[in-house]
Amino acid sequence: MKNPSTERKLLNYALTYKNNILIGLICLIIAVALELTGPFIAKRLIDEHIVGIEDQWHEVEVQDSYTVSYNDNLYKREDRMNSGEDILGTAAIIQVGRSYYFTEEEIQFTGTRSIEGGNVVIETSDETTTAEVRKLSLNELYRFFQPEQTSIYWLLAIYVAILLVAAGFQFVYTYVLQKTSNRIIRKMRDDLFHHIQRLPINYFVDQPAGKIVARITNDTEAIRELYVKVLATFVTSFFYMAGIYIALFLLDVQLALYCLLVVPIIFLWMRVYKHYGGKYNTVVRSTVSDMNGSINESIQGMPIIQAFQQEKHTSQDFEKLNSTHFTYQRKLVRLSALTSFNLVNVIRNLAFVLFIWYFGSGALGAEGLVTVGVLYAFVDYLNRLFQPVTDLVNQLPLLEQARVAAGRVFELMSENGEEVKTEALSRYNGHIKFEGVSFAYKKGEYVLKNINFEVQPGETAAFVGHTGSGKSSIMNLLFRFYDHEKGMIKIDDRPISDWSRQQLRSHMGIVLQDPFIFSGSILSNVTMNDEMISREMAIKSLQAVGADRFIEKLPDQYDTVLKENGASLSMGERQLISFARALAFDPAILILDEATANIDTETEQLIQNALDVLKEGRTTLIIAHRLSTIQQADQIFVLDHGTMIEQGTHTSLIESGGKYHQMYKMQQGAKKQPAI
Repeated sequence: MKNPSTERKLLNYALTYKNNILIGLICLIIAVALELTGPFIAKRLIDEHIVGIEDQWHEVEVQDSYTVSYNDNLYKREDRMNSGEDILGTAAIIQVGRSYYFTEEEIQFTGTRSIEGGNVVIETSDETTTAEVRKLSLNELYRFFQPEQTSIYWLLAIYVAILLVAAGFQFVYTYVLQKTSNRIIRKMRDDLFHHIQRLPINYFVDQPAGKIVARITNDTEAIRELYVKVLATFVTSFFYMAGIYIALFLLDVQLALYCLLVVPIIFLWMRVYKHYGGKYNTVVRSTVSDMNGSINESIQGMPIIQAFQQEKHTSQDFEKLNSTHFTYQRKLVRLSALTSFNLVNVIRNLAFVLFIWYFGSGALGAEGLVTVGVLYAFVDYLNRLFQPVTDLVNQLPLLEQARVAAGRVFELMSENGEEVKTEALSRYNGHIKFEGVSFAYKKGEYVLKNINFEVQPGETAAFVGHTGSGKSSIMNLLFRFYDHEKGMIKIDDRPISDWSRQQLRSHMGIVLQDPFIFSGSILSNVTMNDEMISREMAIKSLQAVGADRFIEKLPDQYDTVLKENGASLSMGERQLISFARALAFDPAILILDEATANIDTETEQLIQNALDVLKEGRTTLIIAHRLSTIQQADQIFVLDHGTMIEQGTHTSLIESGGKYHQMYKMQQGAKKQPAI
């Protein structure tokens, strides 16, 4: 099945809240329709109520709201006459320049006008007509406008009301769309974070933490801008332009067709920008991830960087990334600067040249039929047309940035995750069996070869060997951080592959050589916020491993808030908390992966004492370099380059005089070595 495109995936997320989006779009359509009625109202106001007094005026006998008293006669505009109303005579008002003139003759208004003496001369291509006229004073002119005042006020009031209602719908649209956009991003971030927790361990080995963080934070924030700002602008501009084109076609079909040339120009520019902007943004987003990874690594390794005086080298590495980011950001800025504002200005100017040519050469000539109101409406709509065009072009950088960021996010989400099954699993006894197990981190490079051993429930088994012998790999397989290639791993005679990773680990506890402490209190680090583990259980676990000896000296004791990774605690104290964490979950299988390697002898003795009490009914696996810590183990397995070379108790292995005996003698010799 073909993998959906980035745009399709973004649309699918949007469709999750399609009802809200539909409500927003309906409000937008209403707001745009109401707002675009403005020029039509202005056209009506100009043509019918302002310049509309230039018309034939009939002398009437009956006075009403549309009649005007002039020279002791009542006059009524031709388009205000009622059907069947008696006409006593016909006059006209005509504008020449900025002045209005009254004539008692019926005249034509089409043509070139001029005043010669007391006559108006109207010239057309066919004939020239004259009529005796009288110039209207300001007071006299005002009389002819008086019947239109009520209509003018009503139109203005309607226009204001329409603008207020349109503003209300625009507010609802903006609020609903932005609220929905933030909900979409919240869902996307949740999905992304949940997906990350399903990824296998080897993914995190191959990917720097900073790069993953950048995708969850920076890239999703860029996508948020897409939904909140970019798409809002595109949708608004689309409906706004559609409404303007409808209005233009209603006013003048031919000129509206000319204005349609703007659409293919914008489409072509978007294609060009997508090509170049996409390439540049891909580099920019990737470099941001690399920069985050570099910063994260530098902060974590700052003690080493400063201790070995590597500040200059670290800064140079970061500067290379920063320079790459700067270079491609500059290319994006240049691409936008050369086109966004300039492109719209060029199109706008060409449109107005076309507009002037069209009206100047034909429509406003001697035979022209275009009214001042139509002219005003066209100018208004043309001005309005280029605002959404400007908005569209200016959003292209953000659009491409969001598209590239979305591609990176969906690339991460397309990584194969593991099935999550959290159904409760009955506590198993802890009978562990490896049958012919082989495993390789890289295909063909086996780090474990045909491993066979068995640990009975309640036994303590230890694994020893030099670095790289495969001890930790055995624990990784048992925990199913990785899956083995050959053989079978069983717990209670059942293959561990029969359970989900979550079910398998639900009855296992582990303490690593380098314990990880989360931000929060000491108790929250033990309970891991699991409701099944009470405060009392957590305190008991801490006391069992002897951690209460240093905790009770702290100001807030068990509620003491720890810094990131427990920076305020010693390595031994952090290890004790990590050990208590494992014990609090009462695991059937407890794994200590070189847990005592970085702990002083006194703390190690505390752990040994706790283990003696707590290992009853629990299978305990220990990986240790210090052979003195595993002498009481029920079984000791000796590994060398991924193969099992010896197994037995401490006494039997010493008596056999093999590899274990050599390692033991070396450690004993090191202890007896006198201090210099």
